[in-house]
Order: sequence, then C-alpha cells, then structure tokens
Amino acid sequence: MEDHHIEGKDSWIKRGWWLILLIIASFLAPTVLSEFYLSVLCEALVMSLMALSFNFLFGYMGQLSFGQAAFYGLGGYTVAMLLTKAHFNFWLSIVAAVLVAALVGLVVGIFCVRLRGIYFAILTLAFGQLIFTIVFKWHNFTGGDDGIQGVFPPELLKSPIAYYYFILLVFLVSAFILWKIIHSPFGHTVVAMRENSERTEFLGIHIAKYQLIAFVIAAAFCGLAGAIWVPFYRSVAPSYLTWIKSGEPVMAAILGGPPIFLGPILGMFVMTFFHAWVLGFTVYWPVVMGALILAIIFFLPGGILGFAQEKVRQRKERNHQLQKK
Repeated sequence: MEDHHIEGKDSWIKRGWWLILLIIASFLAPTVLSEFYLSVLCEALVMSLMALSFNFLFGYMGQLSFGQAAFYGLGGYTVAMLLTKAHFNFWLSIVAAVLVAALVGLVVGIFCVRLRGIYFAILTLAFGQLIFTIVFKWHNFTGGDDGIQGVFPPELLKSPIAYYYFILLVFLVSAFILWKIIHSPFGHTVVAMRENSERTEFLGIHIAKYQLIAFVIAAAFCGLAGAIWVPFYRSVAPSYLTWIKSGEPVMAAILGGPPIFLGPILGMFVMTFFHAWVLGFTVYWPVVMGALILAIIFFLPGGILGFAQEKVRQRKERNHQLQKK
C-alpha cells in the first residue's frame, strides 16, 4: 500500500504542470467565453463536484449509489429557503446546506451501509425517491412542483463572472480536500475494503463505520454542490432530486474512468458541453448522449482516462523491453 501511495504521488508530480495549466486556463476562461458558455462551465464545475463526491463511493469504496441527487437537492433547497424565507446570511446558508445534507446522509447511511452491491444501490435509490416525494408533495413548505424562485446571491456575487470565480474556488478547494481524504490512511482503508472486505474486517477494521463516514462525506459535498448552484441559477425545483439527476454522476464516472481521480471531472465536462452543443441541433439530445455512452462502454471500457492510462502503460512497457534488448 505504501508503494502504491508513492507511485501515486510521483504520477501526480509528473502531470502537475498539466493541472497548473488547466487551473490558469480556468481563471482566464471568462475573458474568452461568452456568457452562455460561461454558465455551461459553471454547471460543469458544480456537477463535477457532485461527480467527485459520488465517485468517492463508487470508484474508491466500490459501492454504487443512485441517491446522490437527494443530497444535491437538499443542499439547494436549504439555501433557497434560508435566503428567501428566513433572509439568512448567504455564507451561513451555504454552511447550513452542507450540514443538512451531511445529517440526512448520516441517517440514510446508517441503513444503507449494512448492504452491499445491488442491494446498496437499490436502497439508496429508494431513499432518494422518498426524499424527492417529500419535497414534491410538501407544497406549503417547499413550493411543491413549482419549486422556489428568486434565490439571489449577495451583491458581491451577482455578476456571472464574479459567481463563476466563487464556484471555481469552491470546486478547487473541495477537489483538493477530497483528494487528500482519498490519499489519507482513511482513504487507503476505504480502498482496501473495496479490494477485499473480508480481509480488511479480519484486520479488526469496522467496515460499516468507515463506509458510513465515507457516505456522510459524499453527501456533504453533494449538498455543497447543490448549495452553490441554486443562487447562480436563481431557483430550485424537485427535478434536482430525481433518480435521473443521480444518474448524471454515474455516467460521468463511466465516461471519464472511475478508478482515476480526474476521470469523473473529465466525464462531466464532456457530458455538459456535449449536451449544450447538441441542443443547438436537436431536441433529441438523450438519444445522442446514449449513443456516446454506449460507444465509450464498448470501445473504452475503462473510460477515457482509463484508456489513455492503459496506452501510456503499454508504451512504457514496450520502451522498457526495447531498452533491455
């Protein structure tokens, strides 16, 4: 495990200059993008945060969750209600949204972490739909199918460019925190549970406890993603909590490559910008998106980054064999 950690650090150092270039480009993006594509970029960053939190469960813990949209929507609804009904402080509303999502994640997780595989996925889906139904039916409190309109950020963040930089900073800090968690002893234990849960449990590690903590962390970051998106979009609706929304990070992870930290981010960027581009040609964008995902599954089973990583590994092996000759 220690050798794997060292290799991981080396690989990050080798591609660090790519990350620096990408971060610089993201800070310069508002100078070259139109307002439409800037809003698409904001959505891609927010959904990438949701995809990263989902992949903490799927790619690293090995548990497929179909209920992450519930925490995303709860984060958005918490901010919306605090800002429009209680006229609460914006920054404290964001914190409250994360806490609400984490608390609900704790309650849901207590039931879900007892199960494995498809049973875990079905139970998260059931809880997600339950929370969606409560939000949808509780019209007096949540606005029902009308949602909540007129959710505005503070004056400092009212311009699209200012709010973009806010989203970017939240995303970068959150991604760094998640990366540190994954590469911490806790993260290595979570990965060990995925690889061999019986052996990990034999070592005296309480698997359910670690999975519950991971579930709460993922719920908190999903709540944060929803919390920062709603003031930018100015409204929130029950559609934020549907199983269809939960499927987006699943597809992003598959597209990009779930075993790689940056995989879900790349997958979500491809999905978001491809969706925006396809909408300019046809309303049947789900058909085109479905065809794209099927092509990735059939021709790039490890995802885009997984395929690229495998090609680099094969090239290194060939070069190593040539050097031996």
